Amino acid sequence: MTLTVRVIAPDKTVWDASADEVVLPSTTGQLGVLTGHAPMLTALDTGVMRVRADKNSNWQAIALLGGFAEVDEDEVTILVNGAERGDAIDLEAARKAYNEAQTKLNQTSSEDRQAQIQANQAFKRARARFQAAGGSV
Repeated sequence: MTLTVRVIAPDKTVWDASADEVVLPSTTGQLGVLTGHAPMLTALDTGVMRVRADKNSNWQAIALLGGFAEVDEDEVTILVNGAERGDAIDLEAARKAYNEAQTKLNQTSSEDRQAQIQANQAFKRARARFQAAGGSV
């Protein structure tokens, strides 16, 4: 038995294939899904989703920019605000964006709440893309 996994962003379907295992960045922590998982609906945070097609293959990383996941009868449907496969991300460009976002977040004044929220969101996006590309933080 395998899972049918679909990652759907507003502009494209990022992943549509079978998998043995999926790890999702839910808002309450990492969530693993195997065949036979109980039906559920969960909110997703900005982070890295990992998919393994079979026990003999490597994990594939996908940067997710928040959304929802539904698991029902070995089908995992993931609707997100944005997504990008790790193998399509330039590691050095992602590293540079991550470092810049981290610097901006550290320099943002705690008194300017709106700027702090925006800097934190940009940092989470940059970190997810960097990690999906294979970077380590």
